[in-house]
This record gives sequence, C-alpha cells and structure tokens, in this order.
Amino acid sequence: KKLKAVTLTHRAYRDRSPEASVLQWPPSLPSADQLWDPLALVLLLGWIALHALLYVMPLGKVSEGLVLRDGTRLKYPINGFHGLCISGVLLMLLVGLEAPLGYLFELLVPLAVCAIAASFLFSVYLYIRSFWAPSHALALGGNTGNPLYDFFIGRELNPRIGNFDLKYFCELRPGLIGWVVVNLGMLMKEVELRGSPSLAMMLVNSFQLLYVADALWNEEAVLTTMDIVHDGFGFMLVFGDLAWVPFTYSLQASFLVMHPQALSALGAAVIIALNGIGYYIFRKSNSQKNQFRRDPSHPSVARLETIATATGKRLLVSGWWGLVRHPNYLGDLLMALAWSLPCGFSHLLPYFYVIYFTVLLIHREDRDERQCRAKYGVAWDTYCRRVPYRIFPYIY
Repeated sequence: KKLKAVTLTHRAYRDRSPEASVLQWPPSLPSADQLWDPLALVLLLGWIALHALLYVMPLGKVSEGLVLRDGTRLKYPINGFHGLCISGVLLMLLVGLEAPLGYLFELLVPLAVCAIAASFLFSVYLYIRSFWAPSHALALGGNTGNPLYDFFIGRELNPRIGNFDLKYFCELRPGLIGWVVVNLGMLMKEVELRGSPSLAMMLVNSFQLLYVADALWNEEAVLTTMDIVHDGFGFMLVFGDLAWVPFTYSLQASFLVMHPQALSALGAAVIIALNGIGYYIFRKSNSQKNQFRRDPSHPSVARLETIATATGKRLLVSGWWGLVRHPNYLGDLLMALAWSLPCGFSHLLPYFYVIYFTVLLIHREDRDERQCRAKYGVAWDTYCRRVPYRIFPYIY
C-alpha cells in the first residue's frame, strides 16, 4: 500500500511537471492561492528569530572589522559556524522524528513570496532610519540624493540595533543556512517519491553544504569583503541575502525532485574533481588575500612579491593573485559549474546559477576595477600589466 501511494504521488507530480525541455513552452503563472500560505510566513519568521537568538549567544570569539572613516572599528561575533551546527542538529532531530521536511517542496513558492515581501519591508525600514545616521556612517556610494538608487544600493554602511549588526547578520546567517535547509527538504522529497536520494541529489547537497560550511568556518574573512567594507545595506543586499540566495541557489536540488538524472561513476568522479579543483582555488586564494589584508608580515604572505601604492598599501603580484586578478572568482565559477552538471543537459534552468553568477562576478570585477584604479592610480596600471587576465587565464 505504501509503495502504491508513493507511486501515485510521484505520478501526480510528474503530470504537474512534464519532462524538462529547453524548447518547452513556459508554464502558466501560479494562482493566488499557490503564492500564499500562512505556514510559510510562520516558518520564515521563526527561522530568522532562531538565528537572531544564535547570533547574540556567547559562542565563538569576537573579532574587529577594518578601520572606519571615523577611526573606529566595530566588533563582530564569529559564531556563524556554531549556528550551522546547531541548525544541523535540530534538522537531524526532525528527520529522526519523521517530520515532513519534504513539504518544503510544496512551500517553496509561498516561502519565496514571503521572503521577497519581508526584504522589501526591511529595506524600507533601513532607508528611513538612515536619515538619522551621522554622515560618517553612510556608504560613500549610497548617498547620491536619488531616492530609488539609494534605496536599492543602501545609504547606511553598518546599520545596528545596539550591538546587533543587521547587515553582517543577514550576510551569512538566515539565507545562507536556509539554502542548506531548502536543499535538505528537496532531498527528503525525493526520498518520499522514490524511496532513496539519487546520486545527483546527494552531490548537489554535499557540494553546496561544503560551500556554506566553508563560508561560515571562515566567517571572519567576510569582514574584509566589498559587501561589508564598501556597500551600504539596502534592498540589493537584503533581497540577495534573504530571498535570492536560498531560493535561486537551490534550483538544482528543486529541479532534481521532478527531473531525476542518472549519473555514471565516471561522470560523478569528473564532477567531484571539478568541484574539488574549484574549491581549492577559491579557498586558497581567499585565505591568502584575507591574511595579506590583516597582516602583510605574516610568514605565509611576507615573501610574496608586491607593488607599493601612493596610499601606503601594497598590491600582491605573486601567489594566487599573480595568476589572475580575481582567482577566487575563478574557483567560484568552477564550483558553480560542478553544481549544475549533475542535472544533465535537458534544460537551462539548473544552469541559471552559473550563467547568472558569471554575469554577476564580471560586473563585480568591473566595479572593483574602477574603484582600484581611482584609489591606486599608476600602481594599479602597473599591476594590470603584470597580471593581464581578470578572471580566466588566457581568456578574460
């Protein structure tokens, strides 16, 4: 009876979602009742509240950010990996209690709608409160006087409620860990439909869990990134953190629920190797950059060749940063491709992430290029001659 029920359920979902094809006509838009479910709002707010509680708990260490324009340095709790581990324990308890985590598949659209609405309302709050912030607390690029642009890009650099840093909290907590939870829900849905998870689904879950765990294990490194140091906290980052990341980065897992793919041992080995190479480049280059920014005299970076600038800072022209100007982006894109390949080649949807991410990183690299040229002048021109390729060696 149980097998028959699973078969009927699988058939119903298959009928609702026909075979994937690039040439297939797009499905009709969902009805209003498919966009809203009060349970989705409860889950979203409960999830954010849980991680806000974990954020303020005395776990891990406290680290200082870079020096701000007024000469101060903010303090940040480095406990995101603790939050991931505690979330993992809670999820395993739910699995052991046979909680219907696969129901997240049905709630994906309502959850995304609630996340988008929450992002918009939160951004309105951030925009309004920014007018009470002192001028030195505003982002240099977010105070143009154009309300739409400033709302989007963010006026205030580090909005806080007491010691609770809103941007830093959203950057690595509810959305990033929520991405892992959505993936797990898709895996559990596949178990409901087929009795066990596929190799493709396990690879996607494992690769993306590694990526999230790495980001949280190296959480301190985010304090030197463009998002924290330069960008204001507006709709762009709020929407990206709370809605875009968990519901578009999980497209591969949600695709595999309805369109299972058979992977050979050789195919799986090639994909694992690609992800491993990408991860190695990504992690090594990011660690080298972060160490150089924090302590250029550290033995791991002290012997690397550098170029002096008029600002007193130095630019790396050897090691990973002598290969291309953004080796971390290269590693990121190799991993993104490895996440999509388990989904086969029948449709573009699983490749949306790698296509979008390529455009995003090229645009971000261009922004960084303009900022560095304005900041370092002649020294940056010298660096570009020494390291001519931006992301892809001998290509771009």
